[in-house]
Amino acid sequence: MKKDEVPQDKSNLESANFKELCYAVDENGEYTTVNSSGWDPKTIALDNAIQEINARVEDAKKRVLDNQTSPIEYYMELHKMDVNILASYVRIWKWRVKRHFKPHVFKKLSDKTLQKYADVFEISIEQLKNIEYGD
Repeated sequence: MKKDEVPQDKSNLESANFKELCYAVDENGEYTTVNSSGWDPKTIALDNAIQEINARVEDAKKRVLDNQTSPIEYYMELHKMDVNILASYVRIWKWRVKRHFKPHVFKKLSDKTLQKYADVFEISIEQLKNIEYGD
């Protein structure tokens, strides 16, 4: 694409004064970098991804409030993590992290284990135990 053809469509990132660096061909036929404020197809994809993430967070919150899962799953979704990432951050086996999603197991966790999760999520143990307090 030529330098003067780089898309400058409106996007969510524009409000944060964020520009994307793109490669384009200049008037001499050489590659150069150009700032782009956005591109409609990319903006639509980003909006869809954000909506999906928000839906997953809300679903996890509802499941916590219905006592179907522990707050660990909610905070994992809120911080855009998956079980593998969370397990690596807390340095606990993946199968144990999944087990900690069970409300009856979560209630028995030691403060030491809860603190590992709280540190990763950058919250207090009290916020970890009660998602209403953490919001």
